[in-house]
Amino acid sequence: MMHARLLLLFTMAGWFHCICAHAQVTPPTTSPNPAPFLQDTTNNKEFLQSLKRLSQKKTLFGRAVKALVIFKPRRVEGPIENTLLPVTNAQHNYKVVRSIYFKRLDAFGYSINDTLAMPDNSLERLGNALHMRSKRNLLRNQILFKEGDLLEPLDLSESERLLRQTDYLLDARVFVNDSTSTRDSVDIVIITKDVFSISASGSASTSSTRIGLRDLNFMGVGHQIRTNYRIGVSEPQPWQFLGSYFIQNISRSFISAELIYQNTHYYKQQSLSFRRDFYTTNTRYAGGASAGWYQTLQPDYYQQGEGEANPDQVIDHVPLHYNVQDFWLGRAFRLKSYDLAQDNAGSFIAAGRFMNISYTQGGGPTIQSARLYLTAFGYSFRKYYIDQYLFGFGRTEDIPAGTLLALTAGYEDGTLKNRLYFGLKGAFGKYQPNFGYLYGGIEYGSYRYLNSWEQGVLTSEALYFTPLYRLRNWRWRHFLWNRSSLGIRRPDLFALDIDQEDGIRGFSSGEVRGYRKFVLNYETNFFTPLTLLGFRLAIIGFADFAWLTSVANKSPLKEKPYTGFGLGLRFRNEFLPINTIQVLLGYYPRLPQTSSIQDFKLFQTTRQYYDFNDLRFTQPLISEFR
Repeated sequence: MMHARLLLLFTMAGWFHCICAHAQVTPPTTSPNPAPFLQDTTNNKEFLQSLKRLSQKKTLFGRAVKALVIFKPRRVEGPIENTLLPVTNAQHNYKVVRSIYFKRLDAFGYSINDTLAMPDNSLERLGNALHMRSKRNLLRNQILFKEGDLLEPLDLSESERLLRQTDYLLDARVFVNDSTSTRDSVDIVIITKDVFSISASGSASTSSTRIGLRDLNFMGVGHQIRTNYRIGVSEPQPWQFLGSYFIQNISRSFISAELIYQNTHYYKQQSLSFRRDFYTTNTRYAGGASAGWYQTLQPDYYQQGEGEANPDQVIDHVPLHYNVQDFWLGRAFRLKSYDLAQDNAGSFIAAGRFMNISYTQGGGPTIQSARLYLTAFGYSFRKYYIDQYLFGFGRTEDIPAGTLLALTAGYEDGTLKNRLYFGLKGAFGKYQPNFGYLYGGIEYGSYRYLNSWEQGVLTSEALYFTPLYRLRNWRWRHFLWNRSSLGIRRPDLFALDIDQEDGIRGFSSGEVRGYRKFVLNYETNFFTPLTLLGFRLAIIGFADFAWLTSVANKSPLKEKPYTGFGLGLRFRNEFLPINTIQVLLGYYPRLPQTSSIQDFKLFQTTRQYYDFNDLRFTQPLISEFR
């Protein structure tokens, strides 16, 4: 199954992206603090010359090299790491926007930083012909100003970030044309580069066949269509389907809508939602409304009772059917700025939320039909840096930094009992060129019932990654991620697991569950200068540790940890909408006694393991126990 999927993705990349490997000739760069004993032992020039000689031979291998490798040097721009956004444009603040010029680049052959770059072969031109470029009106909807407006201090940088964070654009630049601007008016230039928005994937095995289709920019208007269909499944329901339709930023309101339908034996969903986030640091209003119907098989965390139960016992699943109606509204109050060249990025925020949950089948000690009323007050300060080689392979990425504080209080009017809710959350993000990035957050939430606290959860998270180290054509970073979750006076003693993204990558066991956990993940990424069929290549190594206990008042660190170690390859084509592909080999020294998992496992994933917390104030939330 994995091999069929990889073959299909590589074939698509080769068809729509010059079916070649660009051999990169990069100016030598070094780390800010290079180690004197580290030297690049690769001789790129000699290696390329040998490949070129092979390509000139009229053999089968020589023709393959000639088809796969282009020996023309690729222009590589200077590094943009650790650049702070917003860029100051004080001399243009509060001038009238006279004109806006859009330069829209297709997916293949063009460069947003090199105006001389052009498609240089027929396959690149064919890929661009099959792609429908993003419409100008779509791009106009995504920026914070229009012709005739006064240019606010954050409009340029925030508009650039909003464009870059869309799924259908690879990169964007927004700047003032100084050569044509005057003392009281400005001309804005916006350069965008699309990704090839259509993708397909599939797999076939003796157990099932899967076909997936996706378009992230349908007809160039930014609508997203995703479908996934599986047949031949050896379950009570022999087929599975997942489909969604997403519209971003309806009529420049920054309100997005999403329709989802999913039907499998284990999970069914029908939902419609509308939302408007605090999408910029100076957004005043945010809110959302959604309605959904769900059917799932819920793990029965309560069947084993409390106390010293066997954590390796398999958890049964019981049907759980429910529907949800959810509404919220938030208002941000911007703080005064004493610098006319810059807005104050801090805001005080107040929000309210009403949620109605109705269970029609199933339940448990922590589950009841209820009407939930929540209010939240908080403070948010955000700023953004731009960097490269974090989750992508050279594309511009936005790094959030700042502070978030939130206090949540509410009342649950339930069918079984009425109770109060109280929650606290604090988080910060810090980014410095010679230090790297550090995020830390802590959250607590609990219910108050009959003069005692119950169903509480205390979670914490810390993420650190180093600066980007460079040695000629090679780049690398190190990541360190910690998460902990502690249940407090809860009946669901087996609600936590350490599978995959929740603990140890590649590890999967329904038997290892608990009440409190502490997870530590390490990863190193080596970004190579190699490109295969349009896919950039990185070498990754990881070491994961997870401590877990099923005893209510016991520290998880007193238990013997589960561990996972591994190496693998990561592939990504920045010009295509498909996810990053990772092929990993993991080793797991400790496994449950009754488990059928092997201590060595070869697995493939398309999910990125790390992600940023945007430090953005969201709707009032109940702290999640996971």
